[in-house]
Amino acid sequence: MPRKAKELPALVVSRLNEPGYYRVGGVSGLILQVTKSGARSWVLRVYVHGRRRDMGLGGFPDVTLARAREKAREIRELVDRGIDPIEERKREREERAAERAAIMSFDACVKAFLNSHQTAWKNEKHREQWASTLASYASPVIGQLPVNFVVLPHIVQILDPIWREKPETASRLRGRIERVLAWATVRGFRSGDNPARWKGHLDALLPAKGAVRIVKHHAAVPIDAMPGFFAALQTRDGISTRALEFTIMTAARSGEVRGALWSEIDFATGLWTIPAERMKAKRPHTVPLGPRAVALLRKLPRFAENMDQVFPSASGKVLSDMAMGAVLKRMNVEATVHGFRSTFKDWAAERTDYPNEVSELALAHTIGSKVEAAYRRGDLIEKRRSLMADWERFLTSKQGENRA
Repeated sequence: MPRKAKELPALVVSRLNEPGYYRVGGVSGLILQVTKSGARSWVLRVYVHGRRRDMGLGGFPDVTLARAREKAREIRELVDRGIDPIEERKREREERAAERAAIMSFDACVKAFLNSHQTAWKNEKHREQWASTLASYASPVIGQLPVNFVVLPHIVQILDPIWREKPETASRLRGRIERVLAWATVRGFRSGDNPARWKGHLDALLPAKGAVRIVKHHAAVPIDAMPGFFAALQTRDGISTRALEFTIMTAARSGEVRGALWSEIDFATGLWTIPAERMKAKRPHTVPLGPRAVALLRKLPRFAENMDQVFPSASGKVLSDMAMGAVLKRMNVEATVHGFRSTFKDWAAERTDYPNEVSELALAHTIGSKVEAAYRRGDLIEKRRSLMADWERFLTSKQGENRA
């Protein structure tokens, strides 16, 4: 029978600094391990069904002698009941992982995935494009959903609205969702097949990207073609041309711009307040004006016969709803005025790291859910001011810059 170790007092234990293993007594098998580097830690040596098990109890002095003996006694009780303490600890870890998986949301997984791949991004902008695309399209549907609950119908709900209209964006989005879900599976936050995988799965539900015939409800100029188009637009004269230029810079609707009044413009604060009766949602909307939009307004002539109309027609009345479209026809551009709002949204989602709610408010879109409405109670003026200034800089950049 092994000799019982002498129970060492705390002061003596604190002075054990030479490398080696020291039995401190008080509980059978409790050892203080001192490494060559001087690090000290607790080890409990037990035998379960004839098998030796060395179990770490933490470092000293963070885990005191008294606490180490307390932990050792608890483990000894498990051993006396025939329970392997190391297997028990493993089981508890698995249970905690399962509990975390049950509450780990898709948005939380996106954040963790992006952080874990910090060194893999080509640059910070690439990371921001990932985050922005997922926030714009996936988050409204599955963002707060536990990641283990994400199934095929959710993926179809996300992709179906944009698969034919924005096939390139939709294809990138699908791949990014697939990678986040794969990461979550490997980390133990979800199980089963990946509902966002393409081959042998979504390819049976959605047409291949190359086979998609784009349905254009509002034909739009592609993102990368915008700087070239905008430069050409600025070389042309006419009040309708300036109205279109202003519409593009503010991402406003045609009717909102055509009806704009000087009394709605506050040059001191750089704000344009559109009254409720001219808004689709029938609520007043404030637009922060970028520096180029302000400069355009300052250069516009004031007409005596209609002093308050910002973009009057030749007869002094509100511009026709076809006036800006006629500018596009003369430029041989196959797009609609409303389509520039779509281009702005795509740019904000794919080329910037602004939260989705900022671009949604810039477009004066109706808030969809009560939760989102509560979150977006403010109008985010300063964030939108920054967004619109960045949009202006992109419009006036060299063609092809800021490519995703």
